[in-house]
Amino acid sequence: MTLSAPTALIAEDEPLLARALATELQRAWPGLQLLPTAPDGEEAVTQALTALPDLLFLDIRMPGQTGLEAAQAIVEDWPAERPLPLIVFVTAYDQYALQAFEASAVDYVLKPVQAERLAATCRRLQGLLAQRSAPAGPAAGTEDAALVERLRQLLGGPGHSAAPAGTPLRLIQAGVGTAVHMVPVGEVVYFEAADKYVRVLTAEREYLIRMSLRELLPQLDTQRFWQVHRGTIVRADAIAQALRDEAGRVQLTLHQRPERLAVSRIYAPRFKGM
Repeated sequence: MTLSAPTALIAEDEPLLARALATELQRAWPGLQLLPTAPDGEEAVTQALTALPDLLFLDIRMPGQTGLEAAQAIVEDWPAERPLPLIVFVTAYDQYALQAFEASAVDYVLKPVQAERLAATCRRLQGLLAQRSAPAGPAAGTEDAALVERLRQLLGGPGHSAAPAGTPLRLIQAGVGTAVHMVPVGEVVYFEAADKYVRVLTAEREYLIRMSLRELLPQLDTQRFWQVHRGTIVRADAIAQALRDEAGRVQLTLHQRPERLAVSRIYAPRFKGM
């Protein structure tokens, strides 16, 4: 990365708003190189993991994958040898929601973008990039850990992995051919996302249910079922060990299944010795 030519990716599904943000960015930061705009969260993830930009400007509310979900996917799959990108969320949220962003210390700009606010954000980002390149700057690992923790806090906010409002799900009705199997949730070892389905794995069997992991998670007892990756939820008492390798990556072994489950860097802090 060079300070003279940092790169940025904008993810915004409204073309007019995307062009307005790009124009204001070029005015506030003439040396910034803008990559082609991503029109949705899925494309943002693909482009970010291909181009590895220094900065991300992610619209919160996009069709399909939201800005928060795109940020989670990017952070989870970002190359371990590179510092994480600096993330700015572009949002039209009300003041109550903005307090959550401020408490998490993740930068944001409001839509429609105001030149003065964006200029202040650019100055902050320039300072952070300068610190990264300074000989006595903060260690990349420390900085990345802080970003991961801030993102984890946001993902734990309202509408993201919140505790169930009513009685947690106790029984899963899984269709297999012409039969419907009644699977007690307490027998499930882990759930895994599979396109538009969720794989439901017990000690001895596997089922498919037609729903997304995002729809399933709020129905579970989140004290008993832990999300460990954007695509994996595991029953906590089914975990035998959490193994950390030399690079800091965590994998879980299970009591009743032979698979090892990868834990993303966002959820790895959950596994610490007492």
